[in-house]
Amino acid sequence: MKLSKLTRVSHRWGSIIALLPLMIIIASGIILQLKKVSPYIQPPTQHGAGTSPAIGFELILEVAKTVPEAEIQSWEDVDRLDVRPGEGVVKVRCKNRYEVQIDTQTGQILQVAVRRSDLIESIHDGTYFHDSFKLWVFLPAGLILAVLSITGLYLFCLPHLAKRRQRRKKLAASN
Repeated sequence: MKLSKLTRVSHRWGSIIALLPLMIIIASGIILQLKKVSPYIQPPTQHGAGTSPAIGFELILEVAKTVPEAEIQSWEDVDRLDVRPGEGVVKVRCKNRYEVQIDTQTGQILQVAVRRSDLIESIHDGTYFHDSFKLWVFLPAGLILAVLSITGLYLFCLPHLAKRRQRRKKLAASN
């Protein structure tokens, strides 16, 4: 099989195989580009009273427990804390995708909102579907995309190379 035919066939089948995972990655990536702009995707960071934390972890947990939407009973229900000392806020990210922003100076609740960006990120990297999905589906799709780039470049350059060869043959024949 000639290289040009092999390139066309691999380019065609590779694009079909990689299409769905790549479309998921592209669509979720586009949405993630908007997370700092859209409060629907990620709640904007509020600003607290001070710039150095004055409350401890136990008070943070007690304040977060008062928010019914957060469904926090203990640290087991907290996914992570995002402490922003310069902005005077701690973001309590709950396992149920809610985010509670608390003033690190006063302990006052600044905002309670759904945080969708973590869900979109898990779709983007494939872990939403299954932990091994990114290794067995998204990684091969990325490798196929790399091959598609190389074969696409080759197919793009092939007509130009053929024209160049024809010109050289004409010059050689005329001399």
